[in-house]
Amino acid sequence: MSDEHKNLSLLGSKGTDYPTEYSPGILEAFPNRHPGSDQWVTFVCTEFTSLCPITNQPDFARIFINYIADKEMVESKALKLYLFSFRNKGDFHENCVQSICNDIEALIKPKFIEVVGEFTPRGGICIYPYASSSNQDEKYKDLRKSRITSYSPGKYSFNLGRPY
Repeated sequence: MSDEHKNLSLLGSKGTDYPTEYSPGILEAFPNRHPGSDQWVTFVCTEFTSLCPITNQPDFARIFINYIADKEMVESKALKLYLFSFRNKGDFHENCVQSICNDIEALIKPKFIEVVGEFTPRGGICIYPYASSSNQDEKYKDLRKSRITSYSPGKYSFNLGRPY
């Protein structure tokens, strides 16, 4: 294993221990080999689950994570296990999405990040919370402002395979 990957403890491990409680510490990162370039990275978690903090009933969603890395990038197996850790966490949809944004931002300090939750209907109402953050560079602050002020769940490719 190369030195740049020595801190990745989950990838390639023989067995996988799935967390039973919310575990932001499980997230891992690796060096971005092209920090001078702007590159979109998108993760789509199609089977996100959390619990309603009041009823303790499960809530289901697709979670979309888009970011432009700076010096580090998110390792995908650790991200999968982190997202799985919400399975037994009682929290509202909006808080789950904001927590994901905050936890990834704290880990890799991206140039820009946005997280969208596409939660399945509960009582006939769908909820699509959005959270974003950027570094202090004007370019990324402007990107954040543009994305958040023009946010519409159908505007971006969040409805994969479905007409807008």
